Amino acid sequence: MKKVGLSVLGVFSLIVIVALVKGVTHYTDQQYHPKSYITPIVFNEQKAINRLAKAIRIPTVSYDDPENFEPASFNSMASMLVDEFPNIHTAAERTKINDYSLVYKFKGSDPSLKPALFMGHMDVVSVDEITLDKWTHPPFSGTVENGMIYGRGAIDDKSTVMALMEAMEHHLTEGHTLKRTIYFAFGHDEEVGGKQGAKRIAEYFEQSGTKFEFVLDEGGVILKPGMMPNISQEVAIIGVAEKGFMNIRLVVEQDGGHSSTPPEHTGAGIIAQAIVKLENAPFPADLSFTNLTFDKLGSYADFGARVVMSNQWLTAPIVKHVLLSNSKTAASIRTTTAATMLSASSKSNVLPTQSTAVVNFRIMPNHSIDEIKSYVEQVIDDPKVKLEVFMANNASPVSTTEALGYKLLEQTIREFDKNVLVAPYMVQGGTDAKYFYRVSDSIYRFMRVKVDNELLSGMHGIDERIPTDDYIKGIQLFHELIYKTAVVPALG
Repeated sequence: MKKVGLSVLGVFSLIVIVALVKGVTHYTDQQYHPKSYITPIVFNEQKAINRLAKAIRIPTVSYDDPENFEPASFNSMASMLVDEFPNIHTAAERTKINDYSLVYKFKGSDPSLKPALFMGHMDVVSVDEITLDKWTHPPFSGTVENGMIYGRGAIDDKSTVMALMEAMEHHLTEGHTLKRTIYFAFGHDEEVGGKQGAKRIAEYFEQSGTKFEFVLDEGGVILKPGMMPNISQEVAIIGVAEKGFMNIRLVVEQDGGHSSTPPEHTGAGIIAQAIVKLENAPFPADLSFTNLTFDKLGSYADFGARVVMSNQWLTAPIVKHVLLSNSKTAASIRTTTAATMLSASSKSNVLPTQSTAVVNFRIMPNHSIDEIKSYVEQVIDDPKVKLEVFMANNASPVSTTEALGYKLLEQTIREFDKNVLVAPYMVQGGTDAKYFYRVSDSIYRFMRVKVDNELLSGMHGIDERIPTDDYIKGIQLFHELIYKTAVVPALG
């Protein structure tokens, strides 16, 4: 018995030693280390801030109901860009796509270089009227106060549109000649899926045979210290993929009648049971994207995290349990299921003839729309519940971190601030970039704004705002990216 005990202790000690050694040796420094650093451009920062504030004052709101679309606002936005950026509108070829989306072409001198595409969107989400009195400043006031620019679109995504225009206007003012052709593409309906804007733009490029060295859209940000677990530094996360989106409407039809003589299970009850079944059968966790991010950051993590993450042959169940215990981190490792809409009878004493629910799924890249539908059918396992799929698109492909676009972005972020770590990640929401995989394999998502939970809550919420310092640095980042990409281009 004593020998057995010693043997068990020996095996346990060996496991501990192996785990500790892997914790020390597994993760190597994968950060880019600059040989030199960037001197930021000098320009009239106050005028740039005022121009963003002016853009915010134009209520380019996207509505789910296309009948509510307000063309005057988007025409005003386009006119404002013409007025505020005269050099761009002299030098560029501007094309309107589907009347309201904009494409700018800045032709380069070397046709052997594949062009690059920089994207943003001009539309914003609406503001719930019941929240208006909770805003520090009116949502379309563009108020600048205490180092912040307030208003809907301040982060998502007029800051990207305006920062790109500021950066290119400055290049043209400096008299720089582009070798690589640069395109800007600004959609007008990203917040409702992008089918009338970005999708049409992508089709326009596809029809013209235009292929891109890389595409850069919104999506990633710089996380302030504490936002990335077990990492004490700021982390710039670059989106290399995004989840898919899918709605399934559950429908139960019955004869109806008076509530005094109900069937054993009403349509509403059957729908409720179906939802509970789905919520009790979540999709399995997948750590592949967590590992993709952590592999770039591991050498900067605390020792305990390195031990746990480098020994997933032993610790994977623990890692999954911890990540699944928080709704935000849980969404990063599995396809999510969210019942969002319910309807049945219009009166309390009338049995419903039709009961419905809408369940929204955000799809991991290793799942497909067909697989999700099949899984839902299997879990509900009730022929009385009919399924209707709508507003569905698969998850995007995963772009490599070895391509020119990612490398330029990584280098530029680090050359501005060597204390900011850089890592790839999967965007959990949707962006216009999803439409562009037919014209480029290298699609990335990033905007140069530092966020914490409070700032993130303003996006699509109350008090959306961007620090003026971040906006200025965003202009400087785009200016340098355009310089590296097109003025002194690296070969793709």
